[in-house]
Amino acid sequence: MASALAAKMGFNSLMRKQARNFNVRICTMESDMEFSCEVKWKGKDLFDLVCRTLGLRETWFFGLRYDIKDTVAWLKMEKKVLDQEVPKEEPITLHFLAKFYPENAEEELVQDITQHLFFLQVKKKILEEEIHCPPEASVLLASYAVHAKYGDYDPSVHNPGFLAEEDLLPKRVINLYQMTAEMWEERITACYAEHRGRTRDEAEMEYLKIAQDLDMYGVNYFLIRNKKGTDLLLGVDALGLHIYEPDNRLTPKCSFPWNEIRNISYSDKEFTIKPLDKKTNVFKFNSSRLRVNKLILQLCIGNHDLFMRRRRVDSLEVQQMKAQAREERARKQVERQRLQREKQLREEAERARDELERRLMQLQDEAHMANEALLRSEQTADLLAEKAQIAEEEAKLLAQKAAEAETEMQRIKVTAIRGQEERRLMEQKMLEAEMLALKMAEESERRAKEAEQLKQDLQEAKESERRAKHKLLEITSRAVYTSPGLPPDSMPPDLSFSRENLSFDFKDTDMKRLSMEIEKEKVEYMEKSKHLQEQLNELKTEIESLKLKERETPLDIIHNKNTEQGTSKHSNFKKEDEPQRRYMKLVTRGGPNEGNTV
Repeated sequence: MASALAAKMGFNSLMRKQARNFNVRICTMESDMEFSCEVKWKGKDLFDLVCRTLGLRETWFFGLRYDIKDTVAWLKMEKKVLDQEVPKEEPITLHFLAKFYPENAEEELVQDITQHLFFLQVKKKILEEEIHCPPEASVLLASYAVHAKYGDYDPSVHNPGFLAEEDLLPKRVINLYQMTAEMWEERITACYAEHRGRTRDEAEMEYLKIAQDLDMYGVNYFLIRNKKGTDLLLGVDALGLHIYEPDNRLTPKCSFPWNEIRNISYSDKEFTIKPLDKKTNVFKFNSSRLRVNKLILQLCIGNHDLFMRRRRVDSLEVQQMKAQAREERARKQVERQRLQREKQLREEAERARDELERRLMQLQDEAHMANEALLRSEQTADLLAEKAQIAEEEAKLLAQKAAEAETEMQRIKVTAIRGQEERRLMEQKMLEAEMLALKMAEESERRAKEAEQLKQDLQEAKESERRAKHKLLEITSRAVYTSPGLPPDSMPPDLSFSRENLSFDFKDTDMKRLSMEIEKEKVEYMEKSKHLQEQLNELKTEIESLKLKERETPLDIIHNKNTEQGTSKHSNFKKEDEPQRRYMKLVTRGGPNEGNTV
């Protein structure tokens, strides 16, 4: 008590010294900011300064929160900052956070900065398990978070292990399965690779569209007691009030939609909820502390006001913001298409270059083979010429021997008259000489034919050499002038490309086409939802066999039971007819229960 009093006295002394200013530290989900504020500033003055610094116009979702004892409180806009129970030390630390959540993020969040702040806050709550998320949805959400940070998946850049330092899954989910970090990364990366073509903003919006269907999304819980003294939980969110059992924050016992509540009031510690239907019993409950009662009432008033606001015609400011957002999206779409076309042209040029290089290598290989064939042909021709010369010389030698044998035979005939015996011997010798001459003649004829054949082989070798030289010349010509799919003079060696044809005009036709695409997206909503559910079921089937049943938390068991029965916190609400809702929004300036204030 003494220390608190001393701190307060020190703080007051500091205020007297500064007299006109005090310092405030504002903590956002991404960074911290410090401001010097005047003593007379109200909460709204500081809040507006923060919003201007962030460039935020959708201010109605956010507030400045501070810790007080064992609970939290939100800075009141109409009171001076120093007159509230903010921390009594400089710089005064406040947290800029989303105080109220939209019913449908895609329809209500207009600015990119608003969407980004919601994405960061919801992701933090899921990872810290303030919002219960089933394992299969956790993997899919992690893949969109990775896409929002790293952009399109590129296997050459995002190598295995690039998510090792990332905090992507709740610890409860990791402990529930017999899976290594590499196995989790493999499944997250498989989903991440399917998101190719989305921007960061689109990935963050897909994350929010999945997260907003979780049972604990956007719900503020408070411990209460009913008239019988039974402990219960009160849940306050964008749709209404929910009553839970203390050990089950997923499925409310009963719910009170905002359009069915006539009045909420509290006196001292007792709250009273009066339904619009007078036949329905009034629900009363008690809260233990006055600060908590004020916080409950603040959240009820704010959520009810936004509920009614959604069912009215948009204000001029919101209409202007949405028009600017549509123009910005259209501009980004045109820019994205231009970049996509440039990227496509660059990829085609790279493919053409690769094809040219491949073709050049192929032609070089063919030329090398042709050179080797030509060399072999020249060697063969020289060998055949040498053999032909040898055969010709042998034929001349055999012809000379045949002539000598003929001379010898004539000489033997002249001397054959020398007697009978001598004649007989001479006849025998003559016969032998004739046989030898015949044999020599045959051998001479064979050698002559072989010589002729070798001359023909030499001629064929020379012809083969001529054809090889001609083919080499043809291949060399094609390597210089030929390129696949392009005329010879269309691709200079440096592969530079003119960018004259890559400019695009933004015309009305582009806007009309983009509008038609937006309408088409609405028509395809059911198909996308079906695809999302199939994707979640597929993920659940893949990892189900590795689950450790004994590690399931009570909320996991309740979620599985609700999934089997098809129940959720939304089951207690009567779904509005969308055409009727739009009709009401266009023709009235109040909701169906205009005038029913909280």
